[in-house]
Amino acid sequence: MQGVETWNSEYGKGLKIKTAHYEILTTLLEPLMLTQVPGFMESAYTGYQSQVFEEIESSNRMKVYLFKSREQWEQFTEEWTDEKAVAYKKIKSGAYYHNGACVAYNIGRESTFAVLGHEGWHQFNSRFFKYRLPSWLDEGIAMLFERSRYEKGSFHFEPSRNFNRLGTLKQTINNKNMMSLEKLVSINPGEVMMYGDDDDVIGFYSQAYALVRFLREDDYGKRLGRYHQMLTDGLNGNWNLNERNRRIAANRNIPRNIIWNRQVGRKLFETYISPNYEEIEQEYHRFCRKIVYYIRVKK
Repeated sequence: MQGVETWNSEYGKGLKIKTAHYEILTTLLEPLMLTQVPGFMESAYTGYQSQVFEEIESSNRMKVYLFKSREQWEQFTEEWTDEKAVAYKKIKSGAYYHNGACVAYNIGRESTFAVLGHEGWHQFNSRFFKYRLPSWLDEGIAMLFERSRYEKGSFHFEPSRNFNRLGTLKQTINNKNMMSLEKLVSINPGEVMMYGDDDDVIGFYSQAYALVRFLREDDYGKRLGRYHQMLTDGLNGNWNLNERNRRIAANRNIPRNIIWNRQVGRKLFETYISPNYEEIEQEYHRFCRKIVYYIRVKK
């Protein structure tokens, strides 16, 4: 922590906390959260940084807004997001990333840290990556930071203990609702919501979580180097894309549409991981069954 001062906001009494990489504006003044949030965000930054080969540094701190109540969060959201507020206020319990800032409210210590870790990844790659990520990769990595353990002033992220995602993955497997790997790397959550049902949405997230873990962990990390290279090339704008897709990837003011997501999602997977979906899908499914083997779900 590098500094604390009063935040005189219209939403309530608050503090402005500065760390090496973040400016945290909070009306949540509960002592335990106040002492741990700065360390959590800095630990998350270290975790985000570890996804690429290169060290990333910036003198401009990223903003995090953390409110003590949903009422304050909704008031801020209406002012911060304008016409998008209606959509963001449909979030039942969570957070969002918009206009350079992570915006959350207190939903309990563990859950609050989970959504901050998730949305913080979207904030990090939007700030530093020259190219935006396709949905399967962006969401899959974000879910690596939903589960953490506090120890001696810092947080350690434990994707293998993300029981929420593991439980929904087991349900998806049990229901024989696994989407093909080729479809998974081509689709985005909005498209799933438009044409599928709640189970399909849950399936997308749980499978994207499992796919990123698969690329990092399977067979003693044999694909980890390719995974890091894919992200490092996205950081530096070195993906081999056609001119149109390169332009959309580099300009976040242009919507990440269905066609772009489909083309780039597949292109990256086939270039960096494998063009042989059938072969790698068998290994991926084995990995999925292995990581949920001891998970119990309600029937």
